[in-house]
Amino acid sequence: MSDHATPVSPASSVSASAAAPAPVPAAADADRIDVRTLTEADVPDWARANNTGFLTATPCSEEDLALRLSRLDLGRARGAFDEGRCVATYRSFEQQLTVPGGAFVRADAVSSVTVSPTHRRRGLLSRMIRADLAEAKERGDVVATLIAAEYPIYGRYGFGHATSVNVWEIDTHRTGLDPNWSRPECGGRIDLVDGEEIRKLGPELHERFRAAQGGAIDRNEAWWQNRTGLTSYSFEPYTPAFFVVYRAPAERGGQVEGLAVYRADDKWGDGKQPVNTVSVSTLNAVTPDAERALWHYLCSIDWVAKVRTGYRAQDDLLPDLLPDQRAARVVTSADWLWVRVLDVASALEARTYERSGSVVLEVADRMGLAGGRFRLEVSEAGTATCVPTAEEAELALDVRELGALYLGGRSAVRMAALGEVSEAVDGAAARVDGLFRTARQPWCPDIF
Repeated sequence: MSDHATPVSPASSVSASAAAPAPVPAAADADRIDVRTLTEADVPDWARANNTGFLTATPCSEEDLALRLSRLDLGRARGAFDEGRCVATYRSFEQQLTVPGGAFVRADAVSSVTVSPTHRRRGLLSRMIRADLAEAKERGDVVATLIAAEYPIYGRYGFGHATSVNVWEIDTHRTGLDPNWSRPECGGRIDLVDGEEIRKLGPELHERFRAAQGGAIDRNEAWWQNRTGLTSYSFEPYTPAFFVVYRAPAERGGQVEGLAVYRADDKWGDGKQPVNTVSVSTLNAVTPDAERALWHYLCSIDWVAKVRTGYRAQDDLLPDLLPDQRAARVVTSADWLWVRVLDVASALEARTYERSGSVVLEVADRMGLAGGRFRLEVSEAGTATCVPTAEEAELALDVRELGALYLGGRSAVRMAALGEVSEAVDGAAARVDGLFRTARQPWCPDIF
């Protein structure tokens, strides 16, 4: 488990329906359990509880604790302590989220959420997340984000499922690609590089990538250190990987336009035939040529029978980059990034829209952070103004559904059919779809 681990413990059982109220702890528990931000002295016990929640029994070493402390903002890390022992963990950190149109908004990124199995259903997550979101609102963060390991938990706190992912498995022998492939058809070149070079080339490439990809997030220095083996925890040792980059043709400047990180297993079938699988952990590209060249490279590696793509956007180009699309089959399809709007006007004004129009939204927020009635007015240029209004609402929705719609990947018409939003004016949901939906699906390539 890294500092960017999936932010809910499989051992936590705070799950409930999205509409259910948060559990209320018994008075004895409320008196006994102390929920607070951390001090440096709390970190060893907090790390132990965090590992417990993520089902990691290996103790933290002194090196682990030093690395953990260097990456924790103690003022944004919380724990629940029962008679001095940490029994629940939570932290948040600063993040930038790309919204449609390429703007970056300030996000409160939530991670490292666990509740020990001995302390389930006592309202510990509610106490931690409510305090954190209130601070984020006061700080001026526009949204909060997380990636949920369990679907039912976070809707009751106003988070909406905003992006989804697919994982494809490619049968390399069925792709229809030239088995003698050796260089990109579009020109340019593929180069194998090492982790040190990726740490130099990757950050600039990612800045270009995330500026064009709704739903993407920033990557700090620790991200690149973790993914290239410069730092790791003893209980989550780094597995060496291969790194490749795609460089554009010299006539286009030879700039790096894509990179991939992958690992391979070592499997042999009957008769000593190699049947290895390549597992891709990262593949980001800023041009279709780079994306095509990297996938063709991965499907052409000798001894490789299958390629696992890692988490991709649901409208990824990949299947159509292969002569035989059926060589790629979906093996996982799931929700990914969840978004919680903290400032409706700032959030809706930050993004752009693909058509002009207006709508009056009634936003409900049981936590009292972002509710109200707002008029969204979109110009011919796709920019918007959003202001509180006393006009009659045309579409009523919870802040949870607003978060789901925000990045353009979900349908208000579908939500209306499911009873998740309510039309006060016929056709309002379709009008919202016309404003909010984007030509390409939002995608967050990272876990945190």
